[in-house]
Amino acid sequence: MPVDDILLEAEEKMEKADAHLTEEFRGVRTGRATSGLVDHIRVEYYGSLTPIRQLANVGTPESQMIVIKPYDASVLKEIEKAILASDLGITPANDGKVIRLKIPPLSEERRKQILHHAKTLSEEAKLALRNIRRDANKQLDVEKKDGTIPEDEMFRGKDEIQKLTDQYETKVDDLLKKKSDEIMQV
Repeated sequence: MPVDDILLEAEEKMEKADAHLTEEFRGVRTGRATSGLVDHIRVEYYGSLTPIRQLANVGTPESQMIVIKPYDASVLKEIEKAILASDLGITPANDGKVIRLKIPPLSEERRKQILHHAKTLSEEAKLALRNIRRDANKQLDVEKKDGTIPEDEMFRGKDEIQKLTDQYETKVDDLLKKKSDEIMQV
């Protein structure tokens, strides 16, 4: 496999790891209401687990309120059960047509717990990036050993992979900084 193909494959995997972290951060609670807080919740609907977004319109009319309006009113109780069973820690208010989630302000201690969780997620993303780097470097070593690429190409490839890793680790740090600012904002 040519060096450029190895680099391209590593970059694609690193981009996926970055996108995964971004998606994980959407579900991390901050002091404000966002529809991303309920995206991970799955509802039992006709025997299968279905994401809330497929069953209802999710909106944030106020900065401290999430409103969930199901397309089918018969699923209202199931959505309520799923929210109660989730790790969200918010009791839904059901008026028979819509579900309202009032987002309480976060205490300082809870903000620190959430920040710790965000840091853990970012460390997992960095670990994934390093594993991708390791695999790409192994691939380069195998190609060199097989005689498919010369030694200088292998070293050039390893340098490029390290630059990619550094670039994506910086992105992870930037995402964490942005999320930390959101979490600690009072």
